[in-house]
Amino acid sequence: MGFCFDCGAPLELRQVEGKPRFFCPSCQRVHYAQLKVGAGALVEQNRGLLLLRRTTDPFRACWNLPAGYVEADEAPRQAVVREVWEETGLRVEPTGLVDVYYFDDDPRGNGILIVYRCRRAGGLLTATREGADPTFFASHDVPTDVAGGGHDQAIDAWRGAQRQIQGRANHV
Repeated sequence: MGFCFDCGAPLELRQVEGKPRFFCPSCQRVHYAQLKVGAGALVEQNRGLLLLRRTTDPFRACWNLPAGYVEADEAPRQAVVREVWEETGLRVEPTGLVDVYYFDDDPRGNGILIVYRCRRAGGLLTATREGADPTFFASHDVPTDVAGGGHDQAIDAWRGAQRQIQGRANHV
């Protein structure tokens, strides 16, 4: 950040509220760093989770959920539908919020990944320029090379839930 979004004056780094923050000496505006916001999908089929291989950095060639950044003019639920379509060719409908995962391991910045459970509503599963090898993995077959940015946390939580479901089924 070099210049104020409001008045265009050069910004200074000052201690504000106990942290170094960009401050405009002209209009007195504090420019707070903002988290990146992503939306991701848990799409299941036959007890398998849909993952795809990233085709770009960071985390190139790692497995992740269909997901991406939320645009400034869309709601996260709209973003997850758009991202799944762009990355997999599937049409989905979000059926519920799974969780929100904070991450600080992405070189593009810290953020949150909002994960929705989604059901298939059409389309044809296909590789795209944004996601290669779309595959449904059983919990015990999930690859170890999983992307960060909250994807690792969401996938681990899904695997844990699957183990609990299996454990309950084995005790019945």
